[in-house]
Amino acid sequence: MHVPDGFIDAPTSAATGVIAAGAVAVSLRGARRELDERTAPLAGLVAAFIFAVQMLNFPVAAGTSGHLLGGALAAILVGPYTGVLCVSVVLLMQGLLFADGGLTALGVNITNMAIVTTVVAYALFRGLAKVLPRTRRSITAASFVAALVSVPAAALAFTLMYAIGGTADVSIGKVATAMIGVHLLIGIGEAAITALTVGAVLAVRPDLVHGARGLTPKLKLRVHGELVDAPDAEPVPAAARTSHRRVWAAGLVASLLLAGFVSFYASADPDGLEKVATDHGIDKKAEEHSAADSPLADYGVKDVDDARLSGGLAGVIGVGVTVAAGSGIFWAVRRRRSDDTSPSTSSTGV
Repeated sequence: MHVPDGFIDAPTSAATGVIAAGAVAVSLRGARRELDERTAPLAGLVAAFIFAVQMLNFPVAAGTSGHLLGGALAAILVGPYTGVLCVSVVLLMQGLLFADGGLTALGVNITNMAIVTTVVAYALFRGLAKVLPRTRRSITAASFVAALVSVPAAALAFTLMYAIGGTADVSIGKVATAMIGVHLLIGIGEAAITALTVGAVLAVRPDLVHGARGLTPKLKLRVHGELVDAPDAEPVPAAARTSHRRVWAAGLVASLLLAGFVSFYASADPDGLEKVATDHGIDKKAEEHSAADSPLADYGVKDVDDARLSGGLAGVIGVGVTVAAGSGIFWAVRRRRSDDTSPSTSSTGV
């Protein structure tokens, strides 16, 4: 659902840019409360994994494909504030290096793909988690439903933006019907990927899943005849004490394999937005990407003739750059939190 330059007019693009900048600023502050020594490295990996899986377009209908948006997955794994930052980092890398998603439309894309998906998915996930039985299966099921709903929600958000600032004279009713219809199908793929990934992490390190925290009843201790909550310490089952370094390494290897090898077999059909834009004339005023001459444009390495090798190298480079950029940002946020919460030493005069 990467919106290119020219779909949305300049005033609306600027307005969404302000919204996106504000949301990122709020998320930087909120992420300080979500990140710790375990989850800071995981957040950078989540961004890289989302980048890798977004290269894997899957067929959803005749001549149409879809790909992961990632907001639900990121929010459930590392928290909603950090989730917004994860997807924003991915979109920034894609726009600057791979000419995917317009640069003037970056605010539109962050608003749709990072903010809307994360907020909708996490709010629904938390609501479901409160009413469902407190089990890992329930967490996985809630992640499936949340991810499913987040995709058509993003499609609806794009439709509203197009109604305000679309550059082509197109029936908004037709756009809404087409966008929401095809993205409901894409949402099924998003839901499956999200649930499988959340379930896999739950199986080895449930303590690393942000959305699973606090879902088990607190242990009660009797003190002086009264029941009180035990200190917050969620024991990790012996079967799930896999080192977080191993989880990180396994996730990085999986991301590299997906982007460097499996992506070659992804569907070549246009994704949901591209298909709707072509069918309904939304793309009449689409502009060429300003980074179209980038050495990595269109997820291929310039001057490498072998398509498999070119795409694989581009994918590996993309994963590497994204994990480096994401990890650097999240470690800086984590360090800022440590600086803010460290006890200050003050001298008292006599």
